[in-house]
Amino acid sequence: MQGVELFFYSSLSLLSPFPKPPPPSSLFPPILLRSHLSLSKRSPIPHCISRFPNSKQHQPDDDLQLEEESDAEDYTRIDVDELEEEAKSAAREYSSSLSRQLIIEDEVNVPIETGRKQSKSKITTINIPDHLLPRVAIVGRPNVGKSALFNRLVGGNRAIVVDEPGVTRDRLYGRSFWGQHEFMVVDTGGVLNISKSQDEVMEDLAITTTIGMDAIPLASREAAVARMPSMIERQAKAAVEEASAIIFLVDGQAGLTAADEEIADWLRKNYSDKYVVLAVNKCESPRKGLMQASDFWSLGFSPLAISAVSGTGTGELLDLVCSGLKKIEGPENCDEEEDYVPAIAIVGRPNVGKSSILNALVGEDRTIVSPISGTTRDAIDTEFTGPDGQKFRLIDTAGIRRRAAVASTGSMTESLSVNRAFRAIRRSDVVALVIEALACITEQDCRIAERIEREGKGCLIVVNKWDTIPNKNQQTATYYEQDVREKIRVLDWAPIVYSTAIAGHNVDKIIVAASTVEKERSRRLGTSVLNQVVQESLAFKSPPRTRGGKRGRVYYCTQAAIRPPTFVFFVNDAKLFPETYRRYMEKQLRSDAGFAGTPIRLLWRSRRKMEKDDDRAARTQSNLVPRDRKLALTS
Repeated sequence: MQGVELFFYSSLSLLSPFPKPPPPSSLFPPILLRSHLSLSKRSPIPHCISRFPNSKQHQPDDDLQLEEESDAEDYTRIDVDELEEEAKSAAREYSSSLSRQLIIEDEVNVPIETGRKQSKSKITTINIPDHLLPRVAIVGRPNVGKSALFNRLVGGNRAIVVDEPGVTRDRLYGRSFWGQHEFMVVDTGGVLNISKSQDEVMEDLAITTTIGMDAIPLASREAAVARMPSMIERQAKAAVEEASAIIFLVDGQAGLTAADEEIADWLRKNYSDKYVVLAVNKCESPRKGLMQASDFWSLGFSPLAISAVSGTGTGELLDLVCSGLKKIEGPENCDEEEDYVPAIAIVGRPNVGKSSILNALVGEDRTIVSPISGTTRDAIDTEFTGPDGQKFRLIDTAGIRRRAAVASTGSMTESLSVNRAFRAIRRSDVVALVIEALACITEQDCRIAERIEREGKGCLIVVNKWDTIPNKNQQTATYYEQDVREKIRVLDWAPIVYSTAIAGHNVDKIIVAASTVEKERSRRLGTSVLNQVVQESLAFKSPPRTRGGKRGRVYYCTQAAIRPPTFVFFVNDAKLFPETYRRYMEKQLRSDAGFAGTPIRLLWRSRRKMEKDDDRAARTQSNLVPRDRKLALTS
């Protein structure tokens, strides 16, 4: 054993800037420090002779000695560049495999949306910021196909499309291209101008006063239901006011209704300076479409028959829309590559204050805030600029309930909303997991946390409604943090922010914490520093031995990817490193190198397995040699 110890420390003295004295009695594998490569990439490391050549008590067993000599020979054949390429390949393979698995899990038990699935075409255009593009708003009464037309124009299934009224409530933005024109399409909720009873409004908007509202008094529920139509109409009005062109959508199959006439009068009286295009949807047949569209001449606009599902007439519609838009020239520095804009998804259970946080950050009523459970349905993207000038894309999501609870209601809309929330997590960079201060942390919170960790996203925990905690003192936050860490152990590395969104208290700290998390998630650790951390971790606690006396050895370690930080360990046998030791190594990396607020992935590659793969590939190449060449060689 002493001979092996001398082998390790003599090689370490050659590779380290400062020689370290050997510890009393431990066996540690050698680590290759790339920053101190005074030796060549394939230069062998000299073997040292034991200080006790004639002492039997210091000689290891024959099997262990042969194994250690084999490991030493493997170590001498290390090619740093080859390992770096192998590490990047392993990181890509693991990331793509995990992504496919999560996508398959999302597609299970998710209902099929109405309409065909659109594939967004890739068009090369000038990169103009969103706030400089003209707006085109889609308005109309509920269930005329506004979201289906929105998906047709922007490409993909951005908006939830279900054959029931009142699905869309908030404004939903998306880029669209047609010819030389580029513009933003705005999807809005259905406008309800006709006086209806409370039961009819609840039926049209699919509002329930029971699910998720047990703790809310009945009077508050009824008041929230009464305010919902005006909130949806306020969102639609805001979209019309900022729009350069308006698509007034009606239902050709249902024919002209009193609601259509009221919306037409509202547009003529208040927005006569806007360019309005009347589109008659659900006209799949060209012959019947002309007859269906003729019923709407009385509205005072020229009707155009289209079909959002099949795409019939959408080309003519875009021609009319673009004729009323001014062509926007890009900024002077449009050729320069746009800076990376991180996306922050706000997720959590229903009624924890996600929409309130978004509105407090942007300083306007961007989304509808109501005690009604499931108010937010689509994933709402909003551009935001922080105090330091850093740009972010905020994503408000629907409340995520348990899968069994969603299935028990039989609501297709809620199932699609939850699916949109999971997609928002996937396309985000940092996730703000919002929990309510007075509410207990539930199993659903832990499941959402596990999903965030599996997606590899940075995360911060936002404890909202902090003002509802009675009798707070200096130790309240400390005790609360301990409780959160114990219950959500998978996110023990995530920072915690305490805020009150309604009053605007500490909301700015959410952006500060998210910016810090994104920087940590994008940080790359130098190979020399990384191997030094690994070396110290191995010196403090070596890998355990198996019953057969085998012990894991680390040959090389490198960071193969960022977002999230991914580290690849090249070892003699990955099976010799149990899960407990892998968690220990992750803990040491966090304590010594940081990476607060982001998950880190540790991949373990067996050196012998790599050599077997190389031999298999070499045999495959040899089998591909032409038969004539083999005969020539034998002759």
